[in-house]
Amino acid sequence: MYINTSHEKDLVVLLRDSSEAAFEELYHLYSNRLLGYLIKLVKSEGIASELLQDFFIKIWNNRQNIDPEKSFRSYLFCVAENLVYDFFRKAARNKKLEAVLINNSCGEYRHIEENFCRKENIQLLQNAIDALPPKRRQVFQLVKMEERSYEEVSSILHVSVSTINDHIVKATKSIREKLEPYQLTKISIIIVFLLS
Repeated sequence: MYINTSHEKDLVVLLRDSSEAAFEELYHLYSNRLLGYLIKLVKSEGIASELLQDFFIKIWNNRQNIDPEKSFRSYLFCVAENLVYDFFRKAARNKKLEAVLINNSCGEYRHIEENFCRKENIQLLQNAIDALPPKRRQVFQLVKMEERSYEEVSSILHVSVSTINDHIVKATKSIREKLEPYQLTKISIIIVFLLS
């Protein structure tokens, strides 16, 4: 499909000015090709569709950083590759966490109780996160669970990077204090993975 690059440049300029119509037109121009590209990379139409949604949210959120003088198509496919890389990195990290929890849980009865112990300890962590004040919990989830940068979260929540850092420091301290009484190695492992 041929795309008029001068027309595309005009759309990018409008997108930078927060034009939803330009965003929709760029979506229609590129979404099918990007979906096909994502399916090739992740080998799953469902995952690719989810990534495509995340992708266009990212494009909209970062619209003011797009340089209309550079190839928009190249920019899109670069962002898509980074999104896929982040997806695989997060998936690998989750598998690693699960493997460590399973290997360190429930002693000789591991084959019967491993799922119960893992769920119980993850629930303890979730309870500690849920006990945080709403804003602090939101910051913690964006930074630690969704692996967003301080700058990205600062932009999303319209607060300074130092405020984000303050929330993370206080959230981490609060969660550690809530988990301390349990003195379980499994909990320590969760903390290392999620609070480091």
